[in-house]
Amino acid sequence: MCNSKCSEWTKGDPILIEYHDKRWGKPCHDDRELFAMLCLEGMQAGLSWSTILHKEAAFKKAFDEFDINKIILYTDDKVEELMNNKDIVRNRLKIKSVIKNATAVKKMIESKEYKSLDEYIWHFTEGKQIIHDFKDFSEIPVQDDLSVKISKELKKRGFSFVGPVIIYSYLQGIGIYDDHLVDCPHKMKINY
Repeated sequence: MCNSKCSEWTKGDPILIEYHDKRWGKPCHDDRELFAMLCLEGMQAGLSWSTILHKEAAFKKAFDEFDINKIILYTDDKVEELMNNKDIVRNRLKIKSVIKNATAVKKMIESKEYKSLDEYIWHFTEGKQIIHDFKDFSEIPVQDDLSVKISKELKKRGFSFVGPVIIYSYLQGIGIYDDHLVDCPHKMKINY
């Protein structure tokens, strides 16, 4: 377990600890996981990340493991089925955004402009991770110029629930940003 101030937000919750120690701030290049995280971050809007992580397994089951090829085929009946699933966040706009975002990813890949969501999202930093040197959580912004830029680009491509605050959190979750505090043992160590 992390002994730095980073552990403050895990509050002793084993699921949050596991997420913090093994996933948060670690570069992800798996398209399905990148898409899942984008959807989960959108689901979080107005809720706590703890709530979403505790429902993550149910989300994966409900949304066919976040397989975009299956999600783009969802019908109104499937939306109603999801709206009746007590194990996930039952918000019609958020559920429909998963379908909308799957369609946007599929369209982007089929256009051959980018061969994958991984290539697209990492192109904003030329494939490089950005490691911030924050000493306290109060220093971490909720959005920045990059999250605003990516948010605008995603919206132009037809994505929804991708505002700059959601995108900043997404960039942390998929490891484009390493926002572990400087004293955290899970901080990426690189030579500048």
